[in-house]
Amino acid sequence: MSKILNYLNQIKNQKGAGYLVLIDPDKQNVKSAKDFAESASKAGLDAFLVGSSILMSDKLEPVIKGIKQISKLPVIISPGGASHISRYADAILFLSLISGRNPEFLIGEHVKAAPIIKRYGLEAISTGYILVDGGICTSVQFMSATIPIPRDKTDIAVAHAMAAELLGMKTIYLECGSGACFSAPEEMISAVKAAIKIPLIVGGGITKPEDAASKVKAGADFIVTGNALEKSGNPSLVYEFAQAIHNP
Repeated sequence: MSKILNYLNQIKNQKGAGYLVLIDPDKQNVKSAKDFAESASKAGLDAFLVGSSILMSDKLEPVIKGIKQISKLPVIISPGGASHISRYADAILFLSLISGRNPEFLIGEHVKAAPIIKRYGLEAISTGYILVDGGICTSVQFMSATIPIPRDKTDIAVAHAMAAELLGMKTIYLECGSGACFSAPEEMISAVKAAIKIPLIVGGGITKPEDAASKVKAGADFIVTGNALEKSGNPSLVYEFAQAIHNP
C-alpha cells in the first residue's frame, strides 16, 4: 500500500508542487526538531524528510519520534545507508544512486536494508537518485564515492531518469547535495521532467524562495530545502518557501 506516495501525489495535484524540509539529526537535538516541526507545520510545509549522509549521533529515532509527537505531517527517512532506518517513520525514500557506478549505493545497501524495512512494515518509495554537480564536493559525493553529472550534461541526466522509470522506480530525485554552491539547472529540470511521467524531486543548493519558484516553473514536482533554513535561523522562511513553491 502506497499511502505516503499517494499523499505526495495528492499534494502535487492540489497545490501544483510540494514542499519538503530535510532535518539532519546530527544538527538538531530533539527539542529543536520538535520546535521546528511545530512552526513548520503551521507554515505550509507538506512533509518532513529526516536523514544525513553520515550519522554521527544516535538521534535519528528520537528526532523522528519527537516530530511525530508534534505534527501530523508525514515523516520520511532520506537515508545515507542501510543503518538509517526507524520503525517510527511513515516511509523511507529507497534511494538508488543511479548516476554513480558504486554498486553499494546502486543495490548493496538496499539488500542490507530490505529485510528491516519489510519487518517494520515501512513504506519504501523507490527513488532514482541523480547527483548533479553543485560546485563543491558535498558529503553525499564523498561518502558514495561517485562522480556527479556535470551541470551542462543535460542529456546524461535525462537518460538516467528514463532508465530509472523503466526500471519501475516511483520518483526521481535530482540533487546537488547539502550545502551545494549551485542548485540543479532549470534547463536540466525541464528536460528531465519532459522525459518522464513519475514525480520529480529537486533539492540541494536552493537557498531562496525565488530559487524554489524557478525550479517549480521549470518542472519540479517537489522542492527540498534544509541547509538554507539551518543557516538562516528564520522560522518565517518556511512560510516564504511554501508560498513560493505552492504559488510560483
